[in-house]
Amino acid sequence: MTSTATAPGPAAPAPGPPPSPPDGRDRAGSRSGLLGLLDLPGQGVRAIVRSAATTPGRLTVIAVGLVLLSLIAGLVATLSVQSRDDTISGVIDHREPLAAAAQQVYRSLSDADATAASAFLSIGTEPPELRQRYERDVAEAGAALAKAASDASDIADAAPVDVLNQSLPVYTGLVETARANNRLGYPVGASYLREASELMRAKILPAAQDLYRVDTERLIDEQDSATGFPWLATILLAALLAALVVAQIHLTRRTNRLLNVGLVVATAAVVVSLLWGAVALVVQGSLVGSGQADGSHRVDVLVRARIAALQARADETLTLVARGDGAAYEKDFGANAVQLAGPDGQGGLLGEARGLIKDGEGVTKVADATKATDDWLKAHKEVRAQDDAGQYQEAVDFAVLEDKTDGSAPAFRRLDDSLQAAIDVGRQEFLDDTHRGDTALTFLAPGLAVLAIVAAAGVTMGIRERLREYR
Repeated sequence: MTSTATAPGPAAPAPGPPPSPPDGRDRAGSRSGLLGLLDLPGQGVRAIVRSAATTPGRLTVIAVGLVLLSLIAGLVATLSVQSRDDTISGVIDHREPLAAAAQQVYRSLSDADATAASAFLSIGTEPPELRQRYERDVAEAGAALAKAASDASDIADAAPVDVLNQSLPVYTGLVETARANNRLGYPVGASYLREASELMRAKILPAAQDLYRVDTERLIDEQDSATGFPWLATILLAALLAALVVAQIHLTRRTNRLLNVGLVVATAAVVVSLLWGAVALVVQGSLVGSGQADGSHRVDVLVRARIAALQARADETLTLVARGDGAAYEKDFGANAVQLAGPDGQGGLLGEARGLIKDGEGVTKVADATKATDDWLKAHKEVRAQDDAGQYQEAVDFAVLEDKTDGSAPAFRRLDDSLQAAIDVGRQEFLDDTHRGDTALTFLAPGLAVLAIVAAAGVTMGIRERLREYR
C-alpha cells in the first residue's frame, strides 16, 4: 500500500503578549507606569464620589472632613496663641528693656552736658559731686548704648549707634580740654566747652533721639501685634462648629435619633475652645493695651519732658558760661521751657502727663514735678535778673550752688528726681499690666490642642457608631 507524504506547511508563530491598548491601559483596564501614578489622584476622587453615593460612604466622607477640620483648626489656634504669648514675653524681656536703654542714653548724655556746664562755672576746683555726676552720666550712657546697640540689626538703628560711638569720645575730649584750661584760668576753656555742647546738641543728641525713636516704635509695633485679633483661627473654629451642627442635623434626619453622643462631645469641645479663647484674648488684649496706654505711652511723654528739662538746664548754665554772649542759649531755654510746661506753666508735656495719669502714685510724682518746675522757672528769672544787672558771680552762685534752698540747682534737682520717679512708676505699671496679660493666656495653647483632639475623637466615635449599623 502506497502512502502519500504531505508537504510541511509554514511554522505557526510563537505565542507572545497581546498588544497593549492604545490609551496605555493593560488587560485589566488599569493604567501602568508613569501614567498610572499620574492617574492616582483621579482614581481617588472617583472612588470617593462612588463611595459617597451610598449612606456609609457619605458618613465616612463626613467623618474624614470633620476630623481634618478639627485638627487644622486646633493647630492654627494653638500656633496663634503661642505666637501671641511669645510676642508678649519678647515685649517684657527684650523690647521694653531696649527702649529703656535707648532712653537712658538720651537722658544720661543730656544730663552730662548740663552737669559739665554747671561744673565749669564753679570757682577754683570743681565740686566733687558734680564731677562724679558727669562721670557717672558718661559711664551710664556708654553701658546703655552697648545694650541698645545689641539689637542694631538694620540701617535704621545702626546709623545712630555709629554716630554715638564716633562722637562721644570727641565730646568727652573737648570737655576735658575745657576743664584743663579752666583750671589754669585760660578763657579759651569756655570756647572748648561751648564747642563740646554744640557737638552734643547738633550731632550726639539727635542720634540718641533717633535710636530712642526706633526702639520705641518697635515696642509699639509689638504691643499692637500682641493685641491683634486672631481672625484665621476664629474663622476656622466657627466653620468647624457650623459643620458639626450641620452634620448632626443630617444624622438626625437619616437615623431618626435626636442626638449623637460623639458629635455632641465634639461640639462641646469646640464651644469651650471658642469661649475660653475669646475670654482669655479679650482679657489679655485689654491688659496689654492698658500697659501701653498707662505704661509705655505715659513713660514716653515723661521721658520727653525730662529731656526738655535737662536741655533747658544746660541752656541756663551755658548762658552764664558765654558771659554776655549767650542770647542763643537763653532763646533755647525759653523754647524748652514751653515744651516742658507750656507758655503758662500748666501745659506742655507735663500737662499731657497729668491728663494721662488719673490715679495712683504717678499723680503725686507728676504734681511734685509741676511744683518743682514752677520753682525752677522762678529761680531762673532771678538768675537772669542778677546776670543782667551785672551781678555775674551772684547769678552763678544762685544757678549752681546746692546750698541755696531757693536757688535754681535745688529746684531743678527736685524736678529731675520727680520726673525719674514718675517714669519708674510708669514702667512698673507697664510691666504689671503686661505680665497680667501674659498670665491670661496660661494653658490656653495646650488647652486648645487638647480640645481639638477631643473634637476629632468625638467625631470619629460618633460616626463609627452609625457606620456599625450598616454592617
